[in-house]
Amino acid sequence: MLFSRFKTHLPTPEEALEGRPERAFTVPDRHTVLGNPLLGPYPDGLEIADFGLGCFWGAERKFWQAEGVWTTLVGYQGGHTPHPTYEEVCSGHTGHTEAVRVVYDPAVVPYTALLKLFWESHDPTQGFRQGNDVGTQYRSAIYTHSPAQQQAAESSRDAYRTVLQNSGYADITTEILPADTTRPFYPAEGYHQQYLSSSKNPNGYCGIGGTGVSCPIGVAKADG
Repeated sequence: MLFSRFKTHLPTPEEALEGRPERAFTVPDRHTVLGNPLLGPYPDGLEIADFGLGCFWGAERKFWQAEGVWTTLVGYQGGHTPHPTYEEVCSGHTGHTEAVRVVYDPAVVPYTALLKLFWESHDPTQGFRQGNDVGTQYRSAIYTHSPAQQQAAESSRDAYRTVLQNSGYADITTEILPADTTRPFYPAEGYHQQYLSSSKNPNGYCGIGGTGVSCPIGVAKADG
């Protein structure tokens, strides 16, 4: 397969695909399930959280079901190629992981609750894979939007690492980095947005699955 060595090797900026100055496709205006706008600006008082936890189809559904989440959208983040396509990301030659952007009301659902949902919804010890999905685009990641988010994410990782290792799991491989100008979020194609919604593919493929080990932070309110 073209670029197959990059399935388990992150490309350098020099090795990454060039990309393009703007998106090569359109993104729907509104969330299929929640009905709110996908792209910002968002209402005052809401905050943004970015997570990568394997195939973004099932990951996004986990978050849009959580109380206090205003909208979600899937995209590509953490790599080098500007405005990539899905095919480019799957080649492994962009450095991006499949990510979910969560826009939420912190007065209803604290960031720690989203972190708990993140950790318990996948296996963060698998490196460049999640279950049967293998590739750098499936790596576990948290991209933070404030020093407070960064500290909370790191603290939650440290707490979860202990209970996972006590349960026989390897060390956590999740990357936790600021979502600054060097790690922008690029929305994915329209057909990926809310892919597992009842109006699109309610029985579609979902490759994510948790370890069954509870993360000792926050209280996440979600429907499975």
